[in-house]
Amino acid sequence: MLSMKDNERLTRVGPGTPMGAMLRELWTPAVRSASLKAGGAPQLFRLLGEDLVAFRGEDGRVGILQKACPHRRTSLALARNEGNGLRCIFHGWKFDGSGRALDCPTEPTEKRKAFAARVPIVHYPAEEGGGLVWVYMGRRTPPKFYNFEAHFPPAEFLIRRAIVHGNWLQGFEGQLDSAHLNFLHSSSVPRGPNTAGVLVTHDSAPKFEFVDKPYGFREAALRGMPDGSTYARIREVVLPYYSFIPGNHGDPRLVVIVVPIDDEWSAHWYYYLSPFGPVPDYYKEAAYAGTDPDDDNFAKDRGNEANAWHQDIDAMKAGHFSGILKNFVYEDFIVEESMGPIMDRSREFLGTSDAVIVRARRMLLKALEEHKQGTLPFGVDQDLDYREVRALAIRFPKGTNWKSIDVRNPPDFDK
Repeated sequence: MLSMKDNERLTRVGPGTPMGAMLRELWTPAVRSASLKAGGAPQLFRLLGEDLVAFRGEDGRVGILQKACPHRRTSLALARNEGNGLRCIFHGWKFDGSGRALDCPTEPTEKRKAFAARVPIVHYPAEEGGGLVWVYMGRRTPPKFYNFEAHFPPAEFLIRRAIVHGNWLQGFEGQLDSAHLNFLHSSSVPRGPNTAGVLVTHDSAPKFEFVDKPYGFREAALRGMPDGSTYARIREVVLPYYSFIPGNHGDPRLVVIVVPIDDEWSAHWYYYLSPFGPVPDYYKEAAYAGTDPDDDNFAKDRGNEANAWHQDIDAMKAGHFSGILKNFVYEDFIVEESMGPIMDRSREFLGTSDAVIVRARRMLLKALEEHKQGTLPFGVDQDLDYREVRALAIRFPKGTNWKSIDVRNPPDFDK
């Protein structure tokens, strides 16, 4: 468990908080690129406790500005998108994506240019990659932009977001927890002869081993199989947001990114991709099955505590483990929301299977201390090739060391 003080340090993300200051040093996913049309309506969003708007100018470039017009605080989500800038509908003040006031037509003509030069407005640098608009909200020169493999897909990808009423850390920790596969998802994940849905059932208490990386760590959840072999789910964790979900070699993959909207709400980005070619139709169909079609919030139909998130008790009695009959990712969102907006980690009772949770928390707390001394977190000041980051689920013979397996080109142990 954590002390209340450390829980507060890890979960509070607004301006002026230690975690908020550190997270602002990183490129953070904000909105889907496809949701911004050139010359189209601005999109309101909230990130790290700040209300912002994103827009795409007529030249195709994306700008990120504070929501409130600095004049009379009218929402710029209502602004006219014209001539590569936003013009407030209240008094016509206009701003470009770099934060310059281009026009203040309510001022005298002879003073207008000088006045506009003094108008303050918060703006943030933006980059696009892999179907997302990323924002840097820090005060330094932005670090090198991530070159995740997902940013350069060989063919197609699918990116979807769910907005969850729960702090970002409990969402992120839920993605790190491999032991819950045996229970929460036992009735909902695909089941075939060589899938996680079947293989994890042989061992509900996996052994965890780790390899430290500049960006976080590589983690293996090792499960013993009846024939003496080992089923390893080798995950990559790129702190603070990214969990690379293991899949069989040759299969499409999933990256889950959990980002703080504010202290009590989080955005869960689900990134479906394939390093081996186009994302197959069956994988896309599985992503959409039982979900809301809105890619900007695909789980808004999950219910809430008042209606027990539509949990089906009759289905549970008939054998479904969780009673949550939507897409299996809803199970993650619902258990996270059931903890309350900010989970009280000072009252939990951890066990052996929580080793990965403990490790992530310690690394986050250590990063906070180092950041206080001026060190940038998680290797963002290093020249890292994130395209080498890839998770893998693999079954191998007894005596094999998982650390020796090349996750990008693993051996075929079935031959």
